Amino acid sequence: MNNNDLEKLTFEEAMKELEKLVDSLDEGDISLDEAISAYDRGSQLKDYCQKKLHEAKMKVETIQSSDNIDTIPEMSSPFKPD
Repeated sequence: MNNNDLEKLTFEEAMKELEKLVDSLDEGDISLDEAISAYDRGSQLKDYCQKKLHEAKMKVETIQSSDNIDTIPEMSSPFKPD
């Protein structure tokens, strides 16, 4: 699966695939070549999930900062409109 296919996954799908890869590596009943391939894919999935989490965090911070601007009471402003 290439990066274009990876970008089509949701965060949840990527996490589920990553968990399956980790489980298969933990069981230890795959060949060395399969383990290397699984490790490589897992690394890609981990990076993708981190990217998605970072994007979500930035969206939440943007929403929170815009909410804070909208909720600042006028009384706290040192300047009062005439």
